Amino acid sequence: MIKIICGPKGSGKTKRIIDAANECVASAKGHLIFITDTKRYMYDLKREIRFIDVTDYSVAGEEALCGFVKGAIAGGYDNEFVFLDGVARIAGKKISDMAQLFYMLEKVSALRNLQIYITCSCTEEELPDFVKKYL
Repeated sequence: MIKIICGPKGSGKTKRIIDAANECVASAKGHLIFITDTKRYMYDLKREIRFIDVTDYSVAGEEALCGFVKGAIAGGYDNEFVFLDGVARIAGKKISDMAQLFYMLEKVSALRNLQIYITCSCTEEELPDFVKKYL
């Protein structure tokens, strides 16, 4: 399952994804992974959540992000939740140009029974059709 958290810049998307991650800790039977491109919110997450700042690994571009996410997930078979904050920023692309990433996430989510939360800096109307289906 993929869930999109969208809204314009400054609308509280990061706060909402952090709150969602912290709420999932109570019910999660597996691991939770939070991937972003800043350490700014690191201490807002509960310690049970594995925090990863992609800037520590020089992740740049959509293909690199795809590989990085797959690698993080492959690190354990008991992963249950993945939170991706700022995918467009990390990939350096517009959401409308990131069909490959969303296709990969959909496949991985189904294959590994993952719940994936993603923030997108745009309004619902601006989301491409391949992303709208996850609202």
